[in-house]
Amino acid sequence: MRRVLVTGFEPFGGEPINPSWLAVQALDGETIADATVSARCLPCVFEHAFATLEREIDALEPELVVCVGQAGGRDAITLERVAINVDDASIPDNAGAQPIDAPIAEEGPVGYWSSLPIKAIVAAIREAGLPAKVSQTAGTFVCNHVFYALMRALSRRDGVRGGFVHVPYVPEQAARHEGAPSLPLEDQVRALRIALEVSLGVQRDAHLAGGATH
Repeated sequence: MRRVLVTGFEPFGGEPINPSWLAVQALDGETIADATVSARCLPCVFEHAFATLEREIDALEPELVVCVGQAGGRDAITLERVAINVDDASIPDNAGAQPIDAPIAEEGPVGYWSSLPIKAIVAAIREAGLPAKVSQTAGTFVCNHVFYALMRALSRRDGVRGGFVHVPYVPEQAARHEGAPSLPLEDQVRALRIALEVSLGVQRDAHLAGGATH
């Protein structure tokens, strides 16, 4: 049986909900491209987030791991290209920790690339009429921490692909943040379903422009 692990985060930063968890939770138990999807919620805590993820990877032995996080202020589903080796928190995590300029792995490389077909995913989501783009930064908070630790772990696991996706606020969150863009939860679920389907079916990424000028 093919298995996929998809994760979201608990709420953080004063938000009562986190759309990343709501969206992946909606996919739990689905079958996509002959693979069973299991959704798990990660704590928004530097010290525990990846340990929780690694336990689930060990238990499920998935062929694909897609972590999802909230990026309030973004206006699209964003496929992260690279994870960088630094924690530099502008706000405390849910345990009160706020690391500054701290390496995630002392002896680790500066960064790891996503192994998802990110440009093919963006193209497929856009074709479905939903906003999507490639992102050049996953930030320096818990999302990037998990992304980096995930790709470092997968570099030692043959045949397992993984990466990170950020989702915008849902409308009820944006209503509390004047001018903030949002995307309805059902559209986020649909986009993530497409991302998983493409990841399971596409081995070589599309050769499309996805860069940024600033």
